[in-house]
Amino acid sequence: MTLEQLRIFVAVAERQHMTRAAEALGLVQSAVSAAIAALEARHATVLFHRVGRRIALTDAGRAFLPEAKAVLARAAAAELALAETAGLARGSLTVAASQTIAGYWLPERLVAFRRVHPQIAVRLIVGNTAQVAKAVAEGDADLGLVEGAVDLPTLAERAFPGDRLILVVPPGHPFADRGAVAPSDLLEAEFVLREPGSGTRSEFEDALRAAGEDPGRLRVVLELPSNEAVRAAVEAGGGVTVISALVAAPGLRSGQLVQAPFTLPVRSFHLLRHRERYQSLVARAFAASVP
Repeated sequence: MTLEQLRIFVAVAERQHMTRAAEALGLVQSAVSAAIAALEARHATVLFHRVGRRIALTDAGRAFLPEAKAVLARAAAAELALAETAGLARGSLTVAASQTIAGYWLPERLVAFRRVHPQIAVRLIVGNTAQVAKAVAEGDADLGLVEGAVDLPTLAERAFPGDRLILVVPPGHPFADRGAVAPSDLLEAEFVLREPGSGTRSEFEDALRAAGEDPGRLRVVLELPSNEAVRAAVEAGGGVTVISALVAAPGLRSGQLVQAPFTLPVRSFHLLRHRERYQSLVARAFAASVP
């Protein structure tokens, strides 16, 4: 099999669609179909179910996918090792970051990095903490930046100064006028929160446990997939939330949100890298720029 066949297989497997894979790779669909057919014929196995115009991975395809991605990652690392004879004059960097970091902390730092290294192509993947850790573990990203700590033996992490979570409420909410909000008071409120697996939610739940309260007793009335959706729901009066001060800042400035008197610890952000995968000069240079 060839690296090109592996690249085509991974593209089709990730999109579950021949035409979309061909478009992403800049190939005609017949070339993509031929590459998949050659792989299947060479190894006398079926990698995809074909049901009408739809396709789905077979058991063999699912088992083959992580191996194919690992081979491609090793090939990319080998290419980088050779390309680095040119120093940082060229290359690429893929960073995966959780939403708060990607939306509010990271952009200006990526711009600053590109000013110093203008020939470096930078790609950003955005997900929650669990998704970012998975991207780094599987080699889809060179580095990861998350709000919460990650417990994966394949990943090394370094903590650095992050931000503070704050309790925010819509104007007129009872919490806004209290002298202090106790942890037990939070069980009275209706909460709008990010999904399980997000760094923000995990940090908040850890803080509740440290204060002796069970996060499972929170009344979560809305569970939303982005910081901006959470902030907008609270601004509309849909409940209260604990969110990054960076995310809440626009709503606080406009008066659509009020910070309630509840103290949460300052949290660290975490830089993730794979313990065993080759780290390019580009990745090391960017990691060195992180405080």
